[in-house]
Amino acid sequence: MSLDLALGIARSGLAAVQRSLAQASQNVANAETPGYVRKTVPQQSLVVADMPAGLRSGDTQRAVDLALLGRLDQSRGATAAAMAREELLAGIARAHGTTGDGATLGDAVAALSTAFTTLHGSPADAGQQRAALAAAGTVAGRLNDVAAAIGAARQQAQDGIVTEAAAANAALRQIATLTIQIKSGTGGDRAGLEDQRDQAIAALARSLELQAVRRPDGDLLLIARGGLVLPLDPGRDALATAPASVAPGSFHGGGGTLPGITLNGTDVTGQIAGGRLGEYVAMRDRTLPRYQAETDLLAATLASRFDQQGLTLFTDLDGSSVPDTAVAYAGSAQVGFAGRIRLGSAVSADPGLLRDGTHAVTPSAGGPDGFIPNPPGGPAGFTTMLDRVLNWSLGAEASKGNPWPPIASAGLGPDGMLASPFMPAARIAGYASNVTAAQLGDSAAAAEAKSRAANLQAALDDRFTADSGVDVDAEMAGMVTLQNAYAANAKVISTLQAMWDSLLGAVR
Repeated sequence: MSLDLALGIARSGLAAVQRSLAQASQNVANAETPGYVRKTVPQQSLVVADMPAGLRSGDTQRAVDLALLGRLDQSRGATAAAMAREELLAGIARAHGTTGDGATLGDAVAALSTAFTTLHGSPADAGQQRAALAAAGTVAGRLNDVAAAIGAARQQAQDGIVTEAAAANAALRQIATLTIQIKSGTGGDRAGLEDQRDQAIAALARSLELQAVRRPDGDLLLIARGGLVLPLDPGRDALATAPASVAPGSFHGGGGTLPGITLNGTDVTGQIAGGRLGEYVAMRDRTLPRYQAETDLLAATLASRFDQQGLTLFTDLDGSSVPDTAVAYAGSAQVGFAGRIRLGSAVSADPGLLRDGTHAVTPSAGGPDGFIPNPPGGPAGFTTMLDRVLNWSLGAEASKGNPWPPIASAGLGPDGMLASPFMPAARIAGYASNVTAAQLGDSAAAAEAKSRAANLQAALDDRFTADSGVDVDAEMAGMVTLQNAYAANAKVISTLQAMWDSLLGAVR
């Protein structure tokens, strides 16, 4: 081996060590920087004519398991969605009350039945009449509270759609800009740009569940759950929507008033899934309208069954009308009734009407039997109205052998496209328990899902950090090794210098 060749090998070794030391220093300096992954400088031995020719340093490489990174992004979307769902349902659960404390919506309806049973034992007792009226007022108030909580959650979901669409657009613009820089090589350190792009993808994944397909040339393909290919254009927004006020009768779709989400001008609302954006869409358009419909049907059926037996105990805001439960829910006066239900003005002014009844009832085939109210000055022990309430209004039949029409479990929602996940009970108290149990169950399941998703994300984060994060101790140990290598190469150069000096001295 010639001295020139030996010198070249030593010089390339020094250069390789310098790059590796610089990279190790950068790793240590950025060990706590969010999104930073460990980087290495690959080295390749050169051989020319079967002789060693030194080292060649390659481009900086990131220590990233792309499959693990993809799973981590998916878990970020799942966690964000679970957190959004749990947050929206928590307010509704609070409005329902806690199971077991005797204050849920189902408990309130059961307490109304108990109050009428007690009144039946002393129909002329003014105190018991006021107690029964108060129990009815509690039911109406609890229905109002639950309906208000559902409406607030649905408005929050609508507002969240606007916020998340804007966040997704910002992330897509950033990803597009970084991708152009990575592909063209104009943005500086490619590995650093890829770190920034991965951070932007992570932010986008929280808004919208997706899969990122990275290509060797630095290009990127983003596929959202549902098969939507997200365009990368730094000059424009890909997604568009609009703010809106949400009412019980509002919905998205044909004839609806709620805005959708468009991708390049095409409505893709029904294809959006996963992440906070997908969860907000599901809550606004499916889960919460179903909750509203179930609560409205409970309120309307309760008011109607009392009214059909001769006691207008509950009414709409006008103080007299009661929704017709025989018509389909969508587009009817039942929509939003849970938020409007009130005690009837007549019974509020005269609780004695709970015993006497408010109006006569004409018998109908398959429906309630006829009824004539207790006239003024009539028997103080009149119990006909109370019997009708306990046996029929709160029972499973409208009259002996004639069951009440079943409470709707399909055709729900303001557009009539939703269905309950349970079979409605025949008795109103049972249906109230159905609604309470289903909605509180969803809230509990959301909290559990959030916990599971967060635990999975934490586990994946730990694994990713272990695989791709910076271990300062390991980096420092590596720097000591590199320093030794630097000293060895410097020693070689020093020795070669001495040899050159000796040769030059011999020539002179």
